[in-house]
Amino acid sequence: MGLPRTKAPKHITPYGSVLGRALNFLVLWSLPLALQMILIYITCKNKAEAKKIGLALIKRRLTACCNIFPIASIYWWKGKVIKDKEAILIVKTLKRNFQEIEREVKKLYSYTVPCILEIPVREANRKYLSWLKKELLR
Repeated sequence: MGLPRTKAPKHITPYGSVLGRALNFLVLWSLPLALQMILIYITCKNKAEAKKIGLALIKRRLTACCNIFPIASIYWWKGKVIKDKEAILIVKTLKRNFQEIEREVKKLYSYTVPCILEIPVREANRKYLSWLKKELLR
């Protein structure tokens, strides 16, 4: 007969704990800068344009995954306030791919002033990060 099973205290479980977050932080920030995960936020004219750009980036293995969201935007353009429907393309990739992604997006993009923003990822679960790198470092 063994000891009864009990739940491990939260402070020693790897996910959602202080220790787990600290380990994720160390894993992410101890990587060479070029291999750190980033998100790229791109506004697109519509869902079709976002799909076209996302697929081009996937085919070139510049991203492992893209997400597309419909949005309502309000912005200044040529002295007027514009209310418009657009799409957001979120690209999940590595820091080293940003400039090449930026060049590719500008080729396929319909807007005069592209919004292509790099967002650093401070934490990510290890399995996802491992999968992302495996797909991009082939």
